[in-house]
Amino acid sequence: MSEPGGTALRTRLEQLAREVAKFGAVGGLGLLVNIAASNLLWQTTDIPVVRAGLIATVIAILFNYVGFRYFTYRDRDKSGRARELTLFLLFSAVGAVIETGLLYVATYGFGWNTPLQNNFFKVFGIGVATLFRFWSYRTWVFRTLPEEALPAEDAVEQTQALDGVEAPDSAGAGTVQAPMAADVQPEPVPSRLT
Repeated sequence: MSEPGGTALRTRLEQLAREVAKFGAVGGLGLLVNIAASNLLWQTTDIPVVRAGLIATVIAILFNYVGFRYFTYRDRDKSGRARELTLFLLFSAVGAVIETGLLYVATYGFGWNTPLQNNFFKVFGIGVATLFRFWSYRTWVFRTLPEEALPAEDAVEQTQALDGVEAPDSAGAGTVQAPMAADVQPEPVPSRLT
């Protein structure tokens, strides 16, 4: 017999796993954009390695915002887009400093400046910055909706329950029969005589 607390924990872990998978899908595409832009700039321009890497990061940040807003976190609070975009850019800038800082230390601190080393430290920096970005985006940027705001599916289930249609109970093990509107008797209103 499973405990209700275990079911809630399992549900939360499944939701987190889906969120991580969606974040990873967008981030993976962003990684490809970032690496492609970096290598294109490194091979076709005279822009220094770290500056070219930073330009590629900015391109990937813009790509990722669209993916996160409309795919990963499309069910999150959509009010306050200016606030959301400002926080996204702020936390993305911190992630860019982490990412580019590691590339800078490798390139200028240790002299590791071959194409293979540049790509390795670019990817390594992206990986470290991704941990920070995941935490900050889900915590501060793409906020969850308040408990009162129900997804459409939950609202339909509640409407059906109020109309007397059977709906699964919270544990999902059985059904609960809600009273029909005709079954509910109004309480008498006391009259006042003055």
